Amino acid sequence: MLGRHLLGYLPVQAAQALVGFGGVAILTRLMPTDMYGRYALAITVMHLGGMALFSWLDAAVARFHARSDRRNGLAAHLRTAYLVYAGLAVFVLAAGALALYLLPFSAELKTALGFALAALTLKSALHIGQETRRAAGQVAAYSGLETLNLLLGFAVGIGLLLATPLGAAGPLAGMAIGAIVALVFDLPGQFARMRNGRARARRAAVYLAYGLPVSISLVFEHLLSAGDRFLIAGMLGESAVGIYAAGYGLADRTLDIIFIWLGAAAAPLTIAALEHRGMDAARELAGRTARIMGLIAFPAAAGLALVAAPLAAVMVGEEFRAGAITILPWIALAGLMNGMMTYYFHEAFTLKRRTRSMATIMAVAAVLNIALNLVFLPLFGIAGAAAATVIAYGFGLVACAILGRRIFALPLPWRDWGKAALATGAMAAAVLAIPVPDTAMLALIIKAVTGALVYGAAALALDAAGCRSWIGDARALLKPAEASS
Repeated sequence: MLGRHLLGYLPVQAAQALVGFGGVAILTRLMPTDMYGRYALAITVMHLGGMALFSWLDAAVARFHARSDRRNGLAAHLRTAYLVYAGLAVFVLAAGALALYLLPFSAELKTALGFALAALTLKSALHIGQETRRAAGQVAAYSGLETLNLLLGFAVGIGLLLATPLGAAGPLAGMAIGAIVALVFDLPGQFARMRNGRARARRAAVYLAYGLPVSISLVFEHLLSAGDRFLIAGMLGESAVGIYAAGYGLADRTLDIIFIWLGAAAAPLTIAALEHRGMDAARELAGRTARIMGLIAFPAAAGLALVAAPLAAVMVGEEFRAGAITILPWIALAGLMNGMMTYYFHEAFTLKRRTRSMATIMAVAAVLNIALNLVFLPLFGIAGAAAATVIAYGFGLVACAILGRRIFALPLPWRDWGKAALATGAMAAAVLAIPVPDTAMLALIIKAVTGALVYGAAALALDAAGCRSWIGDARALLKPAEASS
């Protein structure tokens, strides 16, 4: 089941990779550093707004789907969720418009933030339907709609940037248009599912009690990863924000795609296992997920650090490269810790509905990050911001692992993680031993291919995460096709 879900979510991750890397590669060549800085600030505000105002509802829709379905209450579950969303959307649009009118920002930044507000509201409506599909195991429907949303929004955004004077607001307007088109396909089916359901205030209160700490945790988590951009803007200027965001995006986006892929496949299955088969079944599935995370994420993070220079030379504009090379290895490490914390160790808190403890840990980590930035930024510039992020994520990861085990003891597959680490070490030794060609693209390709081959061979030799069995599984899947031909 987990393997099929992982394969089913691959199209979305491919689209995420195209949008993430394409956005950095294209936008850093089409925008000067200060314009890209405004774009990065608007994106950060959009994500923070979504996490603060809407993510609690998304979390509740996902967490209570299996229980509502088991009790024949899915229509009421969805109707409650959408009515709550409608009230939130009206409030968010009105409050956001008033804030933009009153705040003393530049016209360019206000325009970008205005389109970010529209995109946030539209995408939040889409998230309810998508969380419902994910929780129901409708992987193909989820993947198709999300891929459409991502690719259309990206293409339209680039077109608006090139063809209009919107500047940093162009890609954000594209996101809003992509969400509108996706909602045309999404909402009719959702309205049909909620027919005859009755919204209940008590149900909404339960969702808020569960989801609000999740939302608070996500806000602090995002402040931990992106809040330093506001400090950089205030202390070093918008151009420094653009340079930092470009380098951060290369490393963090790569690992984020991996962890989101694994989390999207595993989280609903783990919740369903807990609801229908008990704690032991949920632990067994979580352990398999943890082994796969180590197998994939360890070499990905190390590989990013190893190819920082050629990757930055290929992927970002010339004005951004030096800063990107400086911070990329730091952010690769931070991204690995963030992914393990968010998509594995946080499961202990969400499965047992102890989300307040999770929120507290993330609040302390975010405050620590801000405090370290205030010290490091004047001394080390954007490298100091990256170092502060690593330290704060390290604290958050250790705290979540220790406290989470007291709530729900997730498996810690040290043996398989150790094998993945050994294979990653062999990969790093091979990549470092390769003479570096003068051409950045050639250097990137040679190092990436060599690293992948060495890691794959080492992982198979060690049987990390039981990966040898995957070859047999693949052969078994191919046999029916061979027989039919």
